[in-house]
Amino acid sequence: MRFGNRLMQQAEDLSQFSQSEIGLTRTYLTAQHRQAGDYLLALMREAGMQADYDALGNVVGHYAGTDPDAPAIISGSHMDSVVNAGKYDGLFGVLSAIACVRDLHERGIKLAFPLEVVAFCDEEGVRFNVTMIGSAALSGHFDPAWLTRMDAEGISMSEALLAFGGDPAAWGPLRREVKRVACFVESHIEQGPVLLNEGYAVGVVTAIAGCTRVKISLAGLAGHAGTVPMPGRRDALAAAAEMTLAVERVGLERADRVVATVGKFEVAEGGAVNVIAGAVSFTIDLRSGDDAARHEALQTLRAALAEIAQRRGVTLDWQQFYALDAAPCDAGLQMQLAQAITHCGLEVRHLPSGAGHDAMQFAAATPTAMLFVRCGNGGISHNPLETMTADDAETATRVLLHFIEHFTLN
Repeated sequence: MRFGNRLMQQAEDLSQFSQSEIGLTRTYLTAQHRQAGDYLLALMREAGMQADYDALGNVVGHYAGTDPDAPAIISGSHMDSVVNAGKYDGLFGVLSAIACVRDLHERGIKLAFPLEVVAFCDEEGVRFNVTMIGSAALSGHFDPAWLTRMDAEGISMSEALLAFGGDPAAWGPLRREVKRVACFVESHIEQGPVLLNEGYAVGVVTAIAGCTRVKISLAGLAGHAGTVPMPGRRDALAAAAEMTLAVERVGLERADRVVATVGKFEVAEGGAVNVIAGAVSFTIDLRSGDDAARHEALQTLRAALAEIAQRRGVTLDWQQFYALDAAPCDAGLQMQLAQAITHCGLEVRHLPSGAGHDAMQFAAATPTAMLFVRCGNGGISHNPLETMTADDAETATRVLLHFIEHFTLN
């Protein structure tokens, strides 16, 4: 086996750099970020790349091409994690890209264009509640206001960067010039069961879903559970429960295009067993690879929730706090990935991504592609039970390598 066993061992090694003893937790600008970054730096240099940290803590490796003026292929993924994560989310895409460069280097091959491999510093947004920090900087979407964000300990991102050895003032020059980038390609575990259930090792991503997140706050009237008659109640919890089912219904009615989730649900002061809930809040996460479908579902949902609130005598506060447009993958690059899969003797499966990825940040500026790799264990991810096989790691890396070696600029 050319790649798979080594990649699995590297993922195992990196899983030791965790803030928690159970599962994997590695957040931005921590000691564990430094440990993982140093490990990846060593791999990049061994693979023949010039590599170092940039000002925000991304780890960037550069493999020169024969034409110094040719635009580069950028590949990679993220090295941070959610709390209590698995071993392969993000990191597989970094390790696989490094393995491709190492293989080229060992065979003495220089391509016409340079290759850049990036281990992005923070995609998950756990510490400062800002997602895709590293890829936003390289793609030109970094917001300097993020530097003032505080973590749970009251440490600002700027302060944490300085302590890490970064430079919060130097984010601007990290942006890659559009004319210097041929494409961005990311390999990533699917984080879902489609490939597993249908028997495919890899798949070509068609689009990365856009997302809208809303916080709903309801105010009813608290009262004694035993003395307030049922007909006249303004029960915020009962209203929220009906609204939750409305969210589910909107998703089910558009199941081929939209997913809708209530993720957090809070009764004010924790509620009490003998009190009618007077105030409840919950969140909605609405996603689709089709922005028009997402917007239509959002408007339908807003009208449905307003009707429930009016009928139940509660006030509704709708606060949209996050929105990100869908990122279609480049059609020409999808074709080149499909050709690489076919070359490896496999059937091609196209599928959308319901999860967000660093590749989204590049889609507006440069052609973007994603290769999905099969998850085991029911497709579970963001969980210590997340798994993949050495055989699939081998296959995905062979596909990515073929794509890189035979890449043509559209």
